[in-house]
Amino acid sequence: MLRTGAYLQGRYEILSLIGSGGMSDVYKAKCHKLNRLVAVKVLKEEFSNDEGFVGKFQMEAQAAARLSHPNIVNVYDVVDEGNIHCIVMELVEGITLKSYIAKKGFLDVKEAVTIGIQVAQGIAAAHEQKIIHRDIKPQNMLISRDGKVKVADFGIARAATTQTMTSEAMGSVHYISPEQARGGYSDARSDIYSFGITLYEMVTGILPFEGDNTVAVALAQLQEPITRPSIYNSEIPVSLEGIILKCTEKKPERRYSQITEVIADLRRVLVYPDDDFVQPASQVDMGAGTVIIRKDELKEIRERDSREIRVPRQDWDEEEEGEEDWDDVRDRKRPRRGDSRDNVNRSFERLLSALGVVIAIVVVAVLLVVFSRLGGLFQFGTEPTTSAIQTETVEPESTLNEMEVPVPDVLGLPADMAEEKLKESTLVMKVSGYEDSDTVEKGRIISQNIPEKTVVKKYSSVHVVVSNGSDLIRLTDLSLDGMSAEAAKLLLEQNKLVVNQSPEYHDTIQEGLVIRFEPEQVRPGEAVTIYISAGPLSAMKRVPELRNITQEDALVCLAEYGLKPGEVTEEFHDTVPAGYVISQAVEAETLVKEGTPISYVVSKGPEVKRFVAAINETYNLGGMVGPGALASDITVTIRLRQEVNGEVVYRTLMEPTSLSGHTLLPVNFTNIEGEPGVEDGLVEVVDVATEQILVSYPLKFIETE
Repeated sequence: MLRTGAYLQGRYEILSLIGSGGMSDVYKAKCHKLNRLVAVKVLKEEFSNDEGFVGKFQMEAQAAARLSHPNIVNVYDVVDEGNIHCIVMELVEGITLKSYIAKKGFLDVKEAVTIGIQVAQGIAAAHEQKIIHRDIKPQNMLISRDGKVKVADFGIARAATTQTMTSEAMGSVHYISPEQARGGYSDARSDIYSFGITLYEMVTGILPFEGDNTVAVALAQLQEPITRPSIYNSEIPVSLEGIILKCTEKKPERRYSQITEVIADLRRVLVYPDDDFVQPASQVDMGAGTVIIRKDELKEIRERDSREIRVPRQDWDEEEEGEEDWDDVRDRKRPRRGDSRDNVNRSFERLLSALGVVIAIVVVAVLLVVFSRLGGLFQFGTEPTTSAIQTETVEPESTLNEMEVPVPDVLGLPADMAEEKLKESTLVMKVSGYEDSDTVEKGRIISQNIPEKTVVKKYSSVHVVVSNGSDLIRLTDLSLDGMSAEAAKLLLEQNKLVVNQSPEYHDTIQEGLVIRFEPEQVRPGEAVTIYISAGPLSAMKRVPELRNITQEDALVCLAEYGLKPGEVTEEFHDTVPAGYVISQAVEAETLVKEGTPISYVVSKGPEVKRFVAAINETYNLGGMVGPGALASDITVTIRLRQEVNGEVVYRTLMEPTSLSGHTLLPVNFTNIEGEPGVEDGLVEVVDVATEQILVSYPLKFIETE
């Protein structure tokens, strides 16, 4: 491993390790010459002295360096310093498509098609340069932070003129084409197959072929029919499903011939998703979807597994489960001379064997017909029953020609089993729709457009409706009993139900837990009532009547009943005297838990409105005393004069005060409170000795609380 801070060729500074694969480590680095961040892919030390590995590593650089496209990771430079062999390439900061699928579960159709178009454009750019990637998989597709998708890792790419694939050039077994698994001819259509598997995984979140080991997966790729992706995701339109199925045909000649055709159809999906415009391959070989594996081919596949052959992990990723490394490439078997002649002999032997089987079947069929007819001659003269005659006349097999078959019954079968059963009858299943059903389990067939035993031509399409299952929610399946009220409410609301809660006393179920619920089954949007335990009735206390008693008596009463005072507030009240209880938060006779706080309101008596006014004046006493004011004193008082019900009422505002005759008397009062309900009044300055009113000021009173 390279240490942080190390320099390569004096320009590439190693910053951090960002990934590790079977053959190489990938570092984030800075190119000081061009002042940009790059990714440096370094061949691991254990392979750096092996010419085969070094050559393969350099071949990757040469293959990728020929490509320049927005959807391909660009190669900038190749570095060889002693035993250190590096490829300097574009740094794509983001996430692999594999990780993106894992995080989302599966992608919606529009997003999958958009990503698929970008990936296909990168593959198309490589194919234009006569380069076949041979390891197309989500782990080798990088999604940058700006949403750009780039194809990476041309580690096992070959020139398009290379006609056969050795085990060294085999990609990840879950994505390789059948011809790659067999070690046979490989071309651009092999990348199209792997791209189809990638599309399948994007829209379903699963891989179409699985197994306990690499041999099992390889055999599944060769022999097992692919399950329609719409079985796992009913939102997949017929157009996209057609593209995926055409890309993943077992025989290369039945796939798209060029990746550009795939791009054109994907773009059409975005505009016409529900149009069935994908042109399938000729139906001449419709029944030949299974590829026959020769014994020598099966032996070769098993030998690969016994030697623990592994496929290369994408060096950009973190370690992902199921991916394997290039461990044992040097020990792999090369093609032997004379294979072509052996293949011819074996092909001839297979032809003879097949003819023998066909002849044997014909002979057996003839014998069965003969014996069935003879059986009628040895009935010792008994007449055949009417029912027997009728059964024989309606049996479709007796009138079928070689291009006709009876339609089997697939009602109630899982969709994949139904498709397989129709395929065995040389028929094609088409999913025409999905419907909710309370009686048919999700994923099983509700109806078929052609009834059972109807005679149709081979390769005819049987349209079926698949059950979405029932939207009926059985509350008994949710285990609500004994659940806390909060948890039960959250669970029911997650199931889009309206929740009502009702308390009930219960001697054994803890307070706050669900006792029961009703109804037992509902549909989304409907209401459910859950009954919550309020604890045992024996622990409950009756709330006393507190109204119209004093606050002190209320405290004593609550204590006698085993309850506590809660929040005490005060309010004005016209009829309840001050200090008496007006109301209580919990009604009298209500049963509550012992020690429950009971809040109540205490009266402040009737609310009295105030009438207030203000004055700010100055009176010169010298004007009243005359020229001798400087030597004279005068005693004055200030009072408020109002009339209440015809009677004059006075209120003193300033007590009698002795002042010199030349004083300026301030008449300044900011909060004069008058008689209730009286809006007018006078402020009078009075000479105490003579009771003469020296000056008076009118006032207007304003009502306030």
